[in-house]
Amino acid sequence: MKNRLIRAIAGTFVLISVVLAVKVNINWLWFTAFVGANLLQSSITKWCLMETILGKLGVKD
Repeated sequence: MKNRLIRAIAGTFVLISVVLAVKVNINWLWFTAFVGANLLQSSITKWCLMETILGKLGVKD
């Protein structure tokens, strides 16, 4: 459950930031890059901040 939520949240963040970059300001693409960097970092270190946050919110694996 937690992995599906992490993917859904990351995908939502990416889509929202791309829409904001098109409609509001191109600098929103920095947020897209931040999300991508966090995904890459979590694949290398096997640690994900969103997973920690969801765990503290009581979301089960």
